[in-house]
Amino acid sequence: MTDEAPESEPEPRLLTRLNRRGFRLVMLLDAVGVLALMLVVMVSRFGALPWPTYTVGQYAFSFAVSTLVFLVTFYFGGLYEREPRLGGSGVFAKAARLALAAGSFVALLNLVISGVARQRWEITGRALPFPIGSLVLVILLAGLVVVLNRGIVHVLRTRREGLPRVVLAGDAADLQLARDHVAVNGSELRVVAEVDDPHEIVDVVDRTGATDVLLLSGGWLDLWYPRTIGRLDRRDVTVLLRVGGRETLFGLARLREVAGLPFVLLMPQTMASSQRHFKRLLDLFLVLVTAPVWIVVLAGVALHQLVVAGRPLLYTQTRVGVGGKTFEMRKFRTMRTDAEARGGAQLATRGDPRVIPACRWLRSTRADELPQILHILAGQMSVVGPRPERPELTAGFEQEIAGYTRRHEVPPGLTGLAQIHGRYHTDAEYKLGYDLQYLVNWSPVLDLEIIVRTVWVVLARRV
Repeated sequence: MTDEAPESEPEPRLLTRLNRRGFRLVMLLDAVGVLALMLVVMVSRFGALPWPTYTVGQYAFSFAVSTLVFLVTFYFGGLYEREPRLGGSGVFAKAARLALAAGSFVALLNLVISGVARQRWEITGRALPFPIGSLVLVILLAGLVVVLNRGIVHVLRTRREGLPRVVLAGDAADLQLARDHVAVNGSELRVVAEVDDPHEIVDVVDRTGATDVLLLSGGWLDLWYPRTIGRLDRRDVTVLLRVGGRETLFGLARLREVAGLPFVLLMPQTMASSQRHFKRLLDLFLVLVTAPVWIVVLAGVALHQLVVAGRPLLYTQTRVGVGGKTFEMRKFRTMRTDAEARGGAQLATRGDPRVIPACRWLRSTRADELPQILHILAGQMSVVGPRPERPELTAGFEQEIAGYTRRHEVPPGLTGLAQIHGRYHTDAEYKLGYDLQYLVNWSPVLDLEIIVRTVWVVLARRV
């Protein structure tokens, strides 16, 4: 078997299919747990119903909204991403931080609700439907509830499936090292197979029903990424890579100890699904909030183009988007209509003679990219991300530059980290370094920072 063999994916179980659609049993447990915690705290402070100030229905509404806020915060904070059963996950620290964030937002909502209550429900005073003192107790205890729920899920899964079924994969010396450690510290797992040929792993996993793969030899990573790791991920098989002492000194985040050896989790995609969903919501929010501005600017630029460049106003080009899929991208036409009649697809250069002189300012200010806001609304692009390239250029870059396909893990952006550091003529490999940094370090704050710096680049006309 080779890594290029046709795939035959097994039919996933019901729970697996639900997981892939985003459902997690632990979501339901967290909802029940947080709601129960709120009720226990209120009863301990104020006794049995009825409680003062508000009706039972008003309290119920407040508790339901507060529980939803906690769940949404937990989701976008990554608490519901699929976690490996092997190695510690540090879930308590993450849950505590997210509970604090959710509690702060609930406090703001309660202030708003109390204002509405004074106006519409004819309730006087400063009473809140969820008292701050009770909310503080919920925040302090929510982390424990989250950890308890994950413990329940772990016990249920272990009873149903048994211990994690592990395949050890690596060279002979690495396999012997793993055997020695498992013999002493391997009570949390069951080794079902050993593989010393990197091309056999998928067959072995299918045959043994393994749930986890411990990749012991780092040299195999180039052979497995991204195709083999993606195939294992679609089978809900976790892949952990052993790292040595030197790598641990580099400050690798989220090291996991399995049988006394340090590992890091390998994922086919850098950004988790919760991060991608949050990024999409952020895109829609930014585009809709700024709509009055960009609609006016778009109309003004269109009128300018009609006068100085004539028709067609827009230039349509096939570009490579998320997942390597192509789409038809539109921008204001700034080049002559016969710009590529002779040379074919070419990268733009400084002082490009194909550019219409009266349209150079559009390229220097990047106003020619404004029609791509419509692609953002359609979900084909993002406000921030790697810039989309043409398929013929992308094919060449993928052959010449290792890791170039990684930039297709997220929708292409109107602007990006590479754009604020580079220019139209900047080398593709140089830009890729910034694109990969963006993927690894993504956060909403980073997106906002890039947007602000893009405005500065445009004003300075440094392209």
